[in-house]
Amino acid sequence: MSSNTVAIAADHAGYELKNILAEELRARGVPVLDLGTDGPSSVDYPDYANALATAIKGMRATLGVLICGSGIGISIAANRHPGIRAALCHDTLTARLARQHNDANVLAMGARIIDADVAKDCLDVFLNTEFEGGRHLTRVGKLA
Repeated sequence: MSSNTVAIAADHAGYELKNILAEELRARGVPVLDLGTDGPSSVDYPDYANALATAIKGMRATLGVLICGSGIGISIAANRHPGIRAALCHDTLTARLARQHNDANVLAMGARIIDADVAKDCLDVFLNTEFEGGRHLTRVGKLA
């Protein structure tokens, strides 16, 4: 995989939004590593958060997108992994600040909380915002 690959994964509640966002990424020419789920049947969100965290830690992707019903459970599961900074975002402001101030490498969203258009906007901002460093560098370093 190339260095700009985005991994994406979801549980059953986020399955439809995952597919929409994966298609959005492909339309932009961004390589996508789709880690499932592949249907609406009930699955356990930690399995998908773990797969995505493993892909980022293994350098198969540089950034990730996780989706479950609320975004809460899947972000908690991802953040259990050292080096993963998953930020639950509901709008473009939180997506921008997650990257600028926290150097988040995973965007988490709730499919039952935001609609596809807002999710696309969050994804766009997340992908196009750089970490500011500076005063935030020490704080992010303490997360390790």
